[in-house]
Amino acid sequence: MLNGKAIVLIISGGIAAYKSLDLIRRLKERGARVIPVMTDGAREFVTPLAVGALSAENVFTDLFDREAEHDVGHIRLARDHDLILIAPATANLLAKMVHGIADDLATAVLLATNKPVLAAPAMNPKMWQNPATLRNVAKLEERGIRFVGPASGEMAEKGEAGIGRMSEPLEIVAATEALFRDQAMRHAGLPLAGKHVLITSGPTHEPIDPVRYIANRSSGKQGHALARAAFDAGARVTLVSGPVELPDPANVETVHVETAAEMLKAVEANLPADIAIMAAAVADWRVAAEGSQKIKKDGSGQPPALALVENPDILATIGHHESLRPRLLIGFAAETQNLIDNARAKLDRKNADWIIANDVSPETGIMGGDANTIRLVSKSGVEDWPEMNKSDVARRIIERAAQEMSDDAAS
Repeated sequence: MLNGKAIVLIISGGIAAYKSLDLIRRLKERGARVIPVMTDGAREFVTPLAVGALSAENVFTDLFDREAEHDVGHIRLARDHDLILIAPATANLLAKMVHGIADDLATAVLLATNKPVLAAPAMNPKMWQNPATLRNVAKLEERGIRFVGPASGEMAEKGEAGIGRMSEPLEIVAATEALFRDQAMRHAGLPLAGKHVLITSGPTHEPIDPVRYIANRSSGKQGHALARAAFDAGARVTLVSGPVELPDPANVETVHVETAAEMLKAVEANLPADIAIMAAAVADWRVAAEGSQKIKKDGSGQPPALALVENPDILATIGHHESLRPRLLIGFAAETQNLIDNARAKLDRKNADWIIANDVSPETGIMGGDANTIRLVSKSGVEDWPEMNKSDVARRIIERAAQEMSDDAAS
């Protein structure tokens, strides 16, 4: 996907600039040409000599360089290549981008470009969580800027940890490949090209003690089929999967979790998304205090008392999110009675756009089986679908979702 691509790499002034050296190598391994642009701050951390040696290109640093600017070089950098990649992207640079400031070569290139821009933020966790930074990122995303990371971990500062680390070079390479793949899909006319679809799948396991857990009979077949169908429609797909005996779908980023709390954390970490499909059968309850050792019989003939607490409601949390709610939010309702009434109540209570309702009574064989009979419940009514295998159900849901996004864009 990167072979023959010309990528302008903007390196800004953060300690994570040292990772950019490895990033250059990884991009070139895959056939890309890397043209570096360094800010004054970046040169405090890595040298143009090292960057130039790895890239085998001229390193651009000065907006007023007579040799580079004899033919308005910053415009050439902005227009004559396939992608502008910023790694690291500091809070300062993101703020300048939002306000259209062009006081050095890097920001002039960013203001003048008509090419895709991918940013890999890197900063202290407090800076990342500052409302000003979060607003800036949201505004840039609205303008079409793509982001990879930041990741969670230890900071350069002693005793500092949290979300703010620049993604690792291979993660940035994968995001770069995904961006070019989205472009190719869009040119091929696939309906979800350029869209991010976030899907949950499978059950969750809520530990009772080291050997026992609370779970359900979900196989994950429907959620995994949705991930494959979304990819086939051109989307970039993130699948958050509970414990299943299924292979990860090809070309899909799969995040493995065990519990409902872990699933919610993974879902929130992978927002924003254009479409979210919450197909996982999340356990409603967990034990209040997980046993540190296997619970043994005490000879009384009485079972141990297990106090249960309610798990986080992932669909409702995302449905009521102020800034990161997906444009199209789809939930599932697996019921054994009062199917439509329960689905309608879930639609309203959790602020979803659609509920995919199905009867999972034992005699249906749906839970864990290969076929499904669903009813699509929305504010406009109820649609009855015939019995289909789960792959066909997935394709039909994705087709409807793509049509919904298209209609919304046209209105």
